[in-house]
Amino acid sequence: MRIEIIHEIASSLRNNKLRTALTGFAVSWGIFLLIALLGAGNGLMNSFLGNVEEYVSQSIQVSGWRTSKPYNGYKEGRSIQLDQKDLAYTESDRWQGVIQNVSVQTGAQSVSLGLNGKSVNGWMQGVQPEYMDQQKLKLAAGRFINPADLQECRKVMVIATAQAKELVGEDYESILGQWVKAGNISYRVVGIYHTDERDFRRTTPIPFSTYKGIYDSSDKIQSISFTLDGPRTLEEHKAFEDNYKGEIKRLHDVAPDDKMGVWVRNGYTTNMEMSQASGIIHTALWILGLLTLISGIVGVSNIMLITVKERTHEFGIRKAIGAKPGAILRLIIAESVAITAVFGYVGMFLGMIACQIMDKTVGQNAVDLGMEKIQMLVNPTVGLDVALEATLLLIVAGTLAGAVPAWKAARVKPIEALRAE
Repeated sequence: MRIEIIHEIASSLRNNKLRTALTGFAVSWGIFLLIALLGAGNGLMNSFLGNVEEYVSQSIQVSGWRTSKPYNGYKEGRSIQLDQKDLAYTESDRWQGVIQNVSVQTGAQSVSLGLNGKSVNGWMQGVQPEYMDQQKLKLAAGRFINPADLQECRKVMVIATAQAKELVGEDYESILGQWVKAGNISYRVVGIYHTDERDFRRTTPIPFSTYKGIYDSSDKIQSISFTLDGPRTLEEHKAFEDNYKGEIKRLHDVAPDDKMGVWVRNGYTTNMEMSQASGIIHTALWILGLLTLISGIVGVSNIMLITVKERTHEFGIRKAIGAKPGAILRLIIAESVAITAVFGYVGMFLGMIACQIMDKTVGQNAVDLGMEKIQMLVNPTVGLDVALEATLLLIVAGTLAGAVPAWKAARVKPIEALRAE
């Protein structure tokens, strides 16, 4: 019975080559566009997330800013700088179990780093060991600032690979252990953090205690960084920021509704917002792709309706000689499934090839933004599981599209079918 159905389907498709080809093209084009759109969308999101996540860490950084409103006798535009009382509040029992891994940074001293007659500019900053993880620095060689450096106020520094290459050439690791002059003071290079053509960071970290001892003896702090354990949603993070910033503003006589006096960079909420944006884009791409698939499904439904109308006389004869309605129903649905399955998998295969072509062509290009270059598409592909799910969805939809005309054909009375021309 199955072989007979296959022969009948093949015969029907051969007898209607043009109609079958046009319907098949609509089906293939729909699944092809869906997979190509998803691949391009994945490539764009991977590029965006890759470039942003390189700088966005799971931490919070707080620093002072200029006020935008007069308050309590102070004029607007007053520069706010954090100090030890802000650090004490951050580490107080008020936030015990919530705020963790507190570290401070200070300074942004512009220096010229010199070695063997060569020089390169940089920004010297006093930091603590937690700075590396909180700023997502990746060591290319050596080590970062450690507790012993802080305790002993050592004159050590960590420089960027770009700075090291300008000072000693491509063999940048050879600078480790050498003494580099920063102004009139020499520092021993103990580590090199990775930078590339997309990374324009040129900060030169030294121990916080060393910076304070040489450049700034006050209790001022440039910024405070820490991690959080507690808030999970955007609303909870906003509530924490409002409470925390409110107290910092009070300590510095900043208007409670001044949005500029104290600046908070919340890496947690940034990552959440990026994830939400990624989800919205993926949903939009699926909607566009599914709308394209509908054209193919409509084409299958139309050809099935025309097929039923043209073969009404044939179905009447079949029923007159004993064919059951279920047999006719199975025949038409099988024809619908055959068209959507064959051409659906062809479109899927071509879509996967298109994604690979995008990866090898557009995916290798980078946009030069001046200070950095950003790769346009990163891995613009679709997983085989997603492609198969999309194709199976098309097959199911095609089956349902053929079910209505099949049901009509199964219900036609033999005498009415035999009268049909």
